[in-house]
Amino acid sequence: MVRPSLAELGGLVCPVSVPAGHVLFSEGEPCQGFPLVLEGEIKVARRSDDGRSLELYRVVPGELCLVSSASLFRAKPMSAFGISTRPSRLLLVSPPVFRQWLDTPAFRDEVLGLFSERMADLTSLVDAVAFHQLDQRLAAALLGHGSDLLVTHQALADELGTVREIVTRLLRRFEREGWVALGRERIAILDGMGLRALASALSK
Repeated sequence: MVRPSLAELGGLVCPVSVPAGHVLFSEGEPCQGFPLVLEGEIKVARRSDDGRSLELYRVVPGELCLVSSASLFRAKPMSAFGISTRPSRLLLVSPPVFRQWLDTPAFRDEVLGLFSERMADLTSLVDAVAFHQLDQRLAAALLGHGSDLLVTHQALADELGTVREIVTRLLRRFEREGWVALGRERIAILDGMGLRALASALSK
C-alpha cells in the first residue's frame, strides 16, 4: 500500500507487536487507529448474540482492514472484532493521520481500490452463507429434534439469519423430495436420512 514514509510521520504512528490471539479491536468500540500489518495476520469477524462468530476476512501485509476504514470514514463504532492469528507486527495510524493520508491521491486511490476488493470478497461470503448453503443449514436445523417439530417458518428464518419466504420455499422443496410433511406451525420429518445427507455437505 502506498503511504508516507516513517521518517515523514515521525511519532504520528505507533508500532505495535502482538502475540497470537491478541484482540486488536472489538465490536461497538470506537476505532482507535488504522492498522497497517507489517508481519503476521489479523482475522476480522463478527460475533452473534449466542457467542458464535463468522469470519469476514483476514488482513496480511499489503491488505486493507475494511472494518477499520469504514469506521474512520463514517466516524462510527467498529462493526466487527479483530484478533491476531499469529505473532504480528503492525503500525497503528491515528484517525487524524489517516484522514491526512487520504488527501494524498496515491494513498486514497489505493485505499478505495482495496476497499472495492474487500467488498467483493464480502459479497461472495454473504452469497455463500445466505444462499448456497442455506438448504444445508436448514436441513441441519431440522435434525435432532424428533420426528415432529412444532416450529414456525419465521422462527426457522430467524435462527438461520434469513427471511421467512426463503425458508418456506426450501421447505416446500423438501416436501416435494419426500423428506418432510408441512402443517400449520408443524413440520413432520419423514426421511431423516435424506435430510442428513444434505446437511452432511456442510462439513465437506
